[in-house]
Amino acid sequence: MSRPWIGLAVLALPTLLLSLDVSVLYLALPQLGADLRADATQQLWILDIYSFMIAGFLVTMGALGDRIGRRRLLLAGAAAFGLASIVAAYATGPAMLIAARALLGIAGATLMPSTMALIRNMFPDPERMGLAIGVWFSCFMGGMTLGPLVGGLLLEHFWWGSVFLLGVPFMVLLLVVGPLLLPEFAPERPEHPVDLLSVALSLAAILPVIYGLKTLARDGWRPVAFMAIAAGLAIGVLFVRRQHTLAEPLLDLRLFANRTFSTALLIGLGGGVVMAGLSLLSTLYLQNVAGLSPLSTGMWLIPQNVAMVAGSLLAPVLARKLPAAAVTALGLALAGLGLLVVTQVTPESHGLLVAALVLASAGISFPMALTMNLMLAAAPPHKAGSAASVSETSGEFGIAVGIATLGSLGTVVYRSVLAADLPARTPAETAETATSSLTGALSVAGEIPGLLDAARGAFTSGLNVVGAVGAVIFLALALTAAITLRTPGVTREPVLEESSA
Repeated sequence: MSRPWIGLAVLALPTLLLSLDVSVLYLALPQLGADLRADATQQLWILDIYSFMIAGFLVTMGALGDRIGRRRLLLAGAAAFGLASIVAAYATGPAMLIAARALLGIAGATLMPSTMALIRNMFPDPERMGLAIGVWFSCFMGGMTLGPLVGGLLLEHFWWGSVFLLGVPFMVLLLVVGPLLLPEFAPERPEHPVDLLSVALSLAAILPVIYGLKTLARDGWRPVAFMAIAAGLAIGVLFVRRQHTLAEPLLDLRLFANRTFSTALLIGLGGGVVMAGLSLLSTLYLQNVAGLSPLSTGMWLIPQNVAMVAGSLLAPVLARKLPAAAVTALGLALAGLGLLVVTQVTPESHGLLVAALVLASAGISFPMALTMNLMLAAAPPHKAGSAASVSETSGEFGIAVGIATLGSLGTVVYRSVLAADLPARTPAETAETATSSLTGALSVAGEIPGLLDAARGAFTSGLNVVGAVGAVIFLALALTAAITLRTPGVTREPVLEESSA
């Protein structure tokens, strides 16, 4: 096996770690919420803050890796991620866990762009790079497949903190073998240091917008939400203007002039929004509506991840015979079909939900496997970290927004439907607890006959609505891909010439 492929195997370590972290936390949320006495808002922050911090720091870390070295940044992030995982595992309260998750997000922001940039440099040939990215994506989804099973086993026998400790051995192994097997790619003398003002402006632009969207989704039309979004957008304008004045900007805005690059970003964002919201609600449905144990829930979630692994391996093969636009649009249409099936799920048909997840996951794997290759091929090697960070920012931002918005949409529907279907003569205090969340309804369901069935039906209605919204988004993205990604294959010539550094 050649050295680049051995290096790719090493890069699978952080990839598996990040995918494991995503998939097991959904299973652990009910236990850690009860043990730490975290309310609904705190539980959302425990889920959200990780993706929010990744989204905020990816651009900075991508540019930093291009300057100091991708391997160096990868190893530093691995060490920080391992330490933060230990802190999260032994958190004694919601605030401590939220802080640890924030540190995990910052550390995680160093891993993904470094990994993808190294792949871009290790495989300069576009066809081999496409295959390498397909293998990388399969490893990511392999971790998603193992995550529910491993997480379910841990939660059956240990406390919720054990799911965070999964990352520690992965990071230790990466720190040992990484310096031996991974090449370094960095300029010998970086001409320009990272612009700290740009870093501050990027964070000040992204985080208020995320906060505002989260507040709108949770609390409705509130002035503070609009103020936060407006402030973030205004600072974003300042950030863009500053990038135009810098000889070596934190974010090279010329990448966005490429139609393929911009469309790939949009697909990553939309896919992240829909799949994150769907995954959250589906996991809660399987545990609280279908009444499955964490282990059984994990096993029922395995087929969708297997489908995504298969799709990510099949997509590059199809792209050798069909245009990337056709393969991408086909996958998005298949994902949209899966979301339409979600609209037909009932409280008694969790098998139908799993079938819908298989369709959606297989479909979304096509664009996810192809658009990353398109974006990396559109950037020269010395900008690979920045290009990868932009791609990951789009995806992570989508995941964060999906949890906050579609998750909250499901909650809004649940509350309105349950409020209308509450059994007669339900005490006001019981009604308030039941309508706050499905978990609250389960805690008082024994007091009122018929309340349990009403609550489960209301939650399923919320899942159906999210399925309908997701189907519309995916079908719209399929049409967009068919129109804009008119390329003969999965590769493109670089947007920027090497001499433009």
